Amino acid sequence: MGLFILRRLGVMLLTALCLTFIVFWLTNLYPNLEKLAKTQGNFRMSDEAVTSYLGDRGYLKPLPIKFAQWVGVAPGWVTEKEDGTTIGRCFKENTPEDERRSFCGVLQGDWGQSTVFKDDVGGIVATRLGLTAKLMFWVLVLMIPMALLIGVLAGMREGSKLDRSLSTVSIVSTATPEYVSGVIFIAVLASSKFGLSPLLADWGWIEGKTLFKGSATSAMESANFKNFFLPVLTISLYGMGYIARMTRASMTEVMTAQYIRTARLKGVSFRNIVLKHALRNALIAPFTVIMLQIPWLLNGVVIVEILFNYKGFGWVLVQAAGNNDIELLLAVSVVSVVVVLFTQLISDIGYVFLNPRIRIS
Repeated sequence: MGLFILRRLGVMLLTALCLTFIVFWLTNLYPNLEKLAKTQGNFRMSDEAVTSYLGDRGYLKPLPIKFAQWVGVAPGWVTEKEDGTTIGRCFKENTPEDERRSFCGVLQGDWGQSTVFKDDVGGIVATRLGLTAKLMFWVLVLMIPMALLIGVLAGMREGSKLDRSLSTVSIVSTATPEYVSGVIFIAVLASSKFGLSPLLADWGWIEGKTLFKGSATSAMESANFKNFFLPVLTISLYGMGYIARMTRASMTEVMTAQYIRTARLKGVSFRNIVLKHALRNALIAPFTVIMLQIPWLLNGVVIVEILFNYKGFGWVLVQAAGNNDIELLLAVSVVSVVVVLFTQLISDIGYVFLNPRIRIS
């Protein structure tokens, strides 16, 4: 197992490096750099001015050199202007020479400066990642038990009315996009003029005018049931159906296995057959599906975060891409790649422990 993990970590490192280089190459294409120069300077800048701006800031250096500087294995660029001032990647203008750093890349913990937020990229990503992690945690707390319960109940008796009803619910939840269900929840549960909230307010069952808040902005500072439940429910319902259908298929297959038939012939109660014999084996396949939901939750909640004005990791990804914030976009991409690869490693290790028949050669 230890050799397997080390081997996978090596493959993960190589994969992350290759994917990061591809993203770095795409973000450093000349049209993107030209747009960056005009955004930071003047949209009416001449071609000569754009070339001068990019050349002074090291953007026109060969791609391998720029990538090595960004990673932190090569010294950062240094440019001496005509007026005698010196600027560099690793220090600010007019910094004394003895205080200037030579290396300032990802390995040194320096992710660069955001051109949109005018702040350190590492701090921005850490803050937004923490907000999305909070959202992901409560989504998983609600989604996984609900999906597993529906899948197990539907798979216990294949073809029954309960199976058909729960399977229909799973299909409908997966087929309904988040921007549709989110708008419906806001209209029905968070509107002071339509839906349930006006009725409940008139009856005196709720405090205030609405049952829930249609915006999750206040949840960034202090999350509670009223301002955080709707985005959590919106994401949970969309992801629940897929896990429930996989659980149902796995449960159905297990219930037709030979050892289950043997247990029935021995007179074991149906409850004990499900709980003691079928359930553990039925949850092996859904485990991998559940682990794959984590990368989806990290980057796939963009619509929900924008809909509920929750400025998390997905929101900052949209801001970085829409405003051509190269340094921030690179950091977000690297974090996404690392999360995906690390999640797959955990999934492989967990699958081995859940299924003793799997042996690592």
